[in-house]
Amino acid sequence: MIRVSVFYPSSEGSTFDHAYYKATHVPLAMKAWSPTSTQIDVGINGPYVAAVHMTFDSMDTFQAGMGSPLTGDVMADVANYTNITPVMQIAEVIEA
Repeated sequence: MIRVSVFYPSSEGSTFDHAYYKATHVPLAMKAWSPTSTQIDVGINGPYVAAVHMTFDSMDTFQAGMGSPLTGDVMADVANYTNITPVMQIAEVIEA
C-alpha cells in the first residue's frame, strides 16, 4: 500500500480556504483518483496549514488514477482555495 500526501506549507501572506478544500476540492480529487481512503489535516501547530493523505493499493493504482481525465480539473482547482504551492510525498505504508 502507498500513501500520497500533499502538504501546504505555511508562509507569510499565504491563504487557504479549509471549507472549500473539504467540501469541493478533496471530493473532486477522490472522484478523479479513487483512493482507498482519504484523511484531511487542518494544521494547528507546525510548518503546514493543511494536508491530505490518500492511500492506494499500489503505485500502479495511483498512477492509473493520475491518468484520469479529471486530473486537469483537480490541478486547475487549486487556485480556488489557496495561493500556496503544495508539496507532495509518496510513501510506502508499513504496518507497525
